[in-house]
Amino acid sequence: MALDRDHVLRSAAALLTRKSTATMDEVARAAGISRATLHRHFAGRDALVRALEGLGIAECEAVLDRARLDEGAAGEAVHRLVHAIEPSAALLAFLYTENQLFEGEQQNQGWARIDERLTALFRRGQESGEFRIDLTPAWLTEALYGLLASGAWAVSEGRVAAKDFTYMIVELLLGGVRRTHA
Repeated sequence: MALDRDHVLRSAAALLTRKSTATMDEVARAAGISRATLHRHFAGRDALVRALEGLGIAECEAVLDRARLDEGAAGEAVHRLVHAIEPSAALLAFLYTENQLFEGEQQNQGWARIDERLTALFRRGQESGEFRIDLTPAWLTEALYGLLASGAWAVSEGRVAAKDFTYMIVELLLGGVRRTHA
């Protein structure tokens, strides 16, 4: 019987987003496979995290495509993006805390591609006069990442209703990013 890699990765992601310190034994149990089988496919936690990174980047890039960031007002594009990324937010929150993914020369270029697309969205909002210009597009991108991770954690811990995820993030981000006209 062939290993369903996607099932293993999604099981690992679900567990690790709830318990980032889970052991490889716990990951194997969550995926319904033996620890030996897990180790045959992922030599250790680092290899598993790198595979989850690939999944996270692929999901993010697909979400960016679906959100049509170049269409309509920039604020509307942010709303579409946050709504579309909600199913992947917990995985992204886990990856956001995995510092080794963002250090050194081995950083996956997928993150840079995602950053570029988000930064372009915020720049477009600034150029159209919709967003304030005293905050850099790079900073607004980082703020969005932080809000997405915080929202995912708050929902997973039951402090916030899942139905409020998009509203809370979009309102806080855009409420702080919108240019006020005096």
